[in-house]
Amino acid sequence: MLEHLLIFTRGGLILWTFKELGNVLRGSPVNTLIQSCLLEERSGAASYNYDAPGAAYTLKWTFHNELGLVFVAVYQRILHLLYVDDLLAMVKREFSEIYDPKRTVYDDFDDVFRQLRKEAEARAEEMKKPKQGSQLINNNIARKQGQLQKSRLQGGNNKKSSSESGNDGGDDEKINGHRTKKGHANGNHVVANGVHTIDGRSKENGSANTGAFDVNKLQKLRTKGGKKTDNVKNSLKAEPKKKITKKNRVWDDSPSESKLDFTDPGNENGDENIAVVAAEEGESLMDRDETISSESETEEEEEAGMDTKSETKKKGWFSSMFQSIAGKANLDKADLEPALKALKDRLMTKNVAEEIAEKLCESVAASLEGKKLASFTRISSTVQAGMEEALVRILTPRRSIDILRDVHATKEQRKPYVVVFVGVNGVGKSTNLAKVAYWLLQHNIKVMMAACDTFRSGAVEQLRTHARRLQIPIFEKGYEKDPAIVAKEAIQEATRNGSDVVLVDTAGRMQDNEPLMRALSKLIDLNSPDLVLFVGEALVGNDAVDQLSKFNQRLADLSTSPNPRLIDGILLTKFDTIDDKVGAALSMVYISGAPVMFVGCGQSYTDLKKLHVKSIVKTLLK
Repeated sequence: MLEHLLIFTRGGLILWTFKELGNVLRGSPVNTLIQSCLLEERSGAASYNYDAPGAAYTLKWTFHNELGLVFVAVYQRILHLLYVDDLLAMVKREFSEIYDPKRTVYDDFDDVFRQLRKEAEARAEEMKKPKQGSQLINNNIARKQGQLQKSRLQGGNNKKSSSESGNDGGDDEKINGHRTKKGHANGNHVVANGVHTIDGRSKENGSANTGAFDVNKLQKLRTKGGKKTDNVKNSLKAEPKKKITKKNRVWDDSPSESKLDFTDPGNENGDENIAVVAAEEGESLMDRDETISSESETEEEEEAGMDTKSETKKKGWFSSMFQSIAGKANLDKADLEPALKALKDRLMTKNVAEEIAEKLCESVAASLEGKKLASFTRISSTVQAGMEEALVRILTPRRSIDILRDVHATKEQRKPYVVVFVGVNGVGKSTNLAKVAYWLLQHNIKVMMAACDTFRSGAVEQLRTHARRLQIPIFEKGYEKDPAIVAKEAIQEATRNGSDVVLVDTAGRMQDNEPLMRALSKLIDLNSPDLVLFVGEALVGNDAVDQLSKFNQRLADLSTSPNPRLIDGILLTKFDTIDDKVGAALSMVYISGAPVMFVGCGQSYTDLKKLHVKSIVKTLLK
């Protein structure tokens, strides 16, 4: 049973609705669809599943891009209605004929919709009947063929006359006796009853033989293999890094104790140490306004000029993919496919996960299909602009990420602001935690570290070193302790000593490690942090999708709370090592919906930046 059908503009104006009498939608499926799917460029999906307490709905939608209309149908997931797609197409066609931008009420469309619904339901019932009838026919044919084959096997040893077999007694095939030379008696194919027989295998209507080896697949495999081989060769050709040699230490005959002390200063003069660190490090990059430069583009142009012939050939192929169409009425999917394929390949070369790139192209195609193309406007330009808008919408945070404001708001409630750093092994959680602490110190915020990585050897000592250099307190309980209890006691200690922020360091764990993921879920449920920050590498491609999706899924499955806490933000590390391969940021934001709040770009405490959306989009599309 169809629960709800809604027609509204892209600006959010509801034009017409249908509700089944006596049924009330539980939750907000349409609003959730708009927020979680349509606004996040997931409109290329076939459907969306909405789960609420006591309700499970499936939502399907279609667009009229020329008029800027959205059509959404809602029905219970258990029903599997087959006519919804057909009904949406008919409603779209009929409503577009009576649509007037000046009108806001369409009560006269009720009767039209009832008729369309009856037609769609009747058509769905008719589609079921032929399937049942064809199944019976196929069963009868299979049974008769089996009987005929059995009778042929029984009479296969009996000789038949040429008049009975319909043959002249030569070496040609016998139609009734089926004595053939695999269809190659005279070097020609055998045709019987409209079926071509080649080597004993049937081929109808000239279609390709499904039993034969597909040469196209072999070519694709060779192409993929070639790409991998090229990548391996390129990696092998990379110049080796220069080996850093250790400088010899000069020992005096009677060295003083101060010369033998190569460790960091102690805690005796805390204020002086803070001043020394600040003088060495300087201002954090978080507080600097980054200007988008075109240095990378200039370098690319210089490299392109070194090989004019190859670049000319590349540009010729690229321009052939984008043909200028003057005065075309409406764009269809066939027009968009070449441009979208080129964009997908470009995104994948920038380290965007293949699955994400494909979904993005499908979403852009859904938003452009049926749209009018102005005269002397290239399809490439239209698709490029559509993709740019989509990327900006995805990467732009949908909520405030001003941590300083949130810290002051929490401070007024007389409790510390708690940040938990999570992520897989070796991504740099402790180092970037220290960078965040340094940035907060520059804004006169009292910070305390909590060493809750009680699993990895040396983790507590590493965090203790950062705390000593920054001259901030650290709460630790050693190893083999419950990290959830250590975090709870650290928050209590921060409340007593008046700390504004508690930065909780956790152990690195793979997304498939259930014991450690269960411990992390317990830590989050027990302490209810203000921010759960996922620390990920900018080097990953497809792994980013797997890491984030499984982290969120594990936190949801292992949580004991009815409303499980998921990842709130992303800290992207090693951003200075990827050149223009910035696709991991897009993949992580797309799969989780969480914004990139920090970007790590070096080893010093100041190397922490904000993510500039326009710069990332420009890099992805250039």
